[in-house]
Amino acid sequence: MKSICVYCGSSFGNQPHYAEAARALAQAMAARNLALVYGGGNVGLMGVIANEMLRLGGTVTGVIPKALMDKEVGHRGLTHTHIVKDMHERKAMMAELSDGFIAMPGGIGTLEELFEMLTWSQLDFHRKPIGVLNVDGFYAGLIGFLQHLVDSGFVKADQAALMMHEAEPDALLARLENWVPQKSTKLRDALAAQALFP
Repeated sequence: MKSICVYCGSSFGNQPHYAEAARALAQAMAARNLALVYGGGNVGLMGVIANEMLRLGGTVTGVIPKALMDKEVGHRGLTHTHIVKDMHERKAMMAELSDGFIAMPGGIGTLEELFEMLTWSQLDFHRKPIGVLNVDGFYAGLIGFLQHLVDSGFVKADQAALMMHEAEPDALLARLENWVPQKSTKLRDALAAQALFP
């Protein structure tokens, strides 16, 4: 891996350890000489991780829609900045530029980006590792709900396992680095189920 796309909040959240975790992830990435790809903002946790990477001499690539850049939320001091027309182009470019994905604490946009990458992975649109940094159990409810989807028969266990999770940046990066992609069975399983339930 050479670059990691990090999805995170454009807010700070209400606990200081979210920002501390963003800085810790930047430090762990810089120690591995991994470049950061992110949404290009200079606000919330997005700004925290970008600024820490830059402070450490790391490479930071931001991808931001023109409408957001025009609203003064875009970071002006990145290594590389790509200004795109809309959110769809933003997400596609971030995925293309990255060798893996990490979701930190964040809101609806962070979850949407995480689940899009999980969806693309289970459909074999990409074969890149995906993880969540489970800061102080932030993602415990989501991890539990994913198991509920497995128990309810909507998600296979191997598909749920695509979302790796660890509480510490070093442990999560190690799992992403050691991840071995498997060929998705999502479409085959769907066709087999259709034969059982005409």
